[in-house]
Amino acid sequence: MEPMRIKVTLLASLAAACLSSAAWAQSGEKGQVELGIYGLVTAYDGEAVGLESKIGAGGLLGYYFTRTFSLEAFADHTTTTATATGQDVKVTNVGGTLFGHTRPTILGSLYVGVGYTRVFYAGAVDTTDNKVQLILGDRLSLGGRAALRIQGHLDWLPKSSLSAGGQGALNFGAAAMISIFAFGGPPRDADHDGVANASDQCPDTPRGAQVDEVGCPQDYDGDGVFAGLDQCPDTPAGAFVDEAGCPTDSDNDTVFDGIDVCPNTPAGATVDENGCPLDADQDGVFDGLDLCPDTPLGATVDTDGCPLDGDADGVYDGLDQCPDTPAGETVDETGCQPPVVVYDSDGDGVLDDQDRCPGTAAGVAVDAVGCAVLFVIEQGVTRPLVLRGVHFEFNRSALTPDSRPILDEVAASLLAHSDVRIEIGGHSDGVGRRSYNMRLSLQRAQSVKAYLARMGVDPSRMETRGYGPDVPIADNGTEDGRAQNRRVELKLLSGGPSQ
Repeated sequence: MEPMRIKVTLLASLAAACLSSAAWAQSGEKGQVELGIYGLVTAYDGEAVGLESKIGAGGLLGYYFTRTFSLEAFADHTTTTATATGQDVKVTNVGGTLFGHTRPTILGSLYVGVGYTRVFYAGAVDTTDNKVQLILGDRLSLGGRAALRIQGHLDWLPKSSLSAGGQGALNFGAAAMISIFAFGGPPRDADHDGVANASDQCPDTPRGAQVDEVGCPQDYDGDGVFAGLDQCPDTPAGAFVDEAGCPTDSDNDTVFDGIDVCPNTPAGATVDENGCPLDADQDGVFDGLDLCPDTPLGATVDTDGCPLDGDADGVYDGLDQCPDTPAGETVDETGCQPPVVVYDSDGDGVLDDQDRCPGTAAGVAVDAVGCAVLFVIEQGVTRPLVLRGVHFEFNRSALTPDSRPILDEVAASLLAHSDVRIEIGGHSDGVGRRSYNMRLSLQRAQSVKAYLARMGVDPSRMETRGYGPDVPIADNGTEDGRAQNRRVELKLLSGGPSQ
């Protein structure tokens, strides 16, 4: 019963090892050599051989002709006891086995083998035997090129020299071994990028990414998505992309996000190469949405971009300097009735017939032609004009309604002095990303320019710049300071009256 108990124990150990291993099997490749050491136990045929089951040890050397077939030489030694006499018998096995291997799976790599063994007995007996072995085993990876092998074997001795009548014998056995694969085979490549670990300078490359000769992933279009994973490999520089590497266009104006200077363009508007909407007639309604694209410069328009004429005198609102002309009255090209009596309607000290800005607000300093003084010279330096009271919607470039009276006076003064050229500069506080503040400050300056153009100021007389947070006039560390830094300034570039 003792040999049977040993066999059951060995088979149970083999099953437990197979089920407990979660690693993929290690298998050899063409040209590889397998070196190993092992422990074994053999349950001898009690009647024919008469030896007790004992544990022995040995070593092996295998060579893989292909991934499927290998030839293995082995030698092992066991010291056992003759059951009849109790004397020690030394058993040495030397032989070779031809193996066939299955592909590795998570359950291991099964193999079968047929081999020949020469058995040498010493000690209480001094003789030899020949036997044929049938082997069934499983190979489990231990990481790298190491593997655990567990196998069972059936030994057939056609004529055992230990039996009284030279009869045949069947022995059963099992072995557990540790082996190492050397030479040949594919290099170890943990991230499966085709570059061996020893040469891979980027060992954690995502699966599928293209790599260079040192194993580092490539990004030919510089969008942050590696070649091989990038579904849009020719993305323009600077464009934002999604997880697949394809550029996004949130406002659907055909200019990609990241390159789009005006990312909130209304649907349907025509844009330039920077993604900013065009407004050819400068009426505040973008091309593509403007139903009246040839509106005279300065005319007030409706939401469709068509000019309005509130008093129906034939002069469009915005160009009509007398927008409340009674119906049927004759007006001049400015929409006003010819003056009969000269007045100083706005009380600025300049008579109406000489006042180029007849609607100046009370208390505003004016020049000789009745227009608001925009620029003041102090010690030979022309001071920029901060447009206080000009406000914008939160985080947008759209002017608020309370800004219009101030800009109307600026427009009137610029119209009165046609030789004046100005710079409109947008400024922000230091809160937020600089790139965002630079873009928003430029857009706000452009909104002021567009408004002044609608009031009749020639756009060629106005330049716009976005300074962002770069030119503060107060401390960005306080709310009051930040409020002062969020501003639009006018600078005199050439011409014009100064005081």
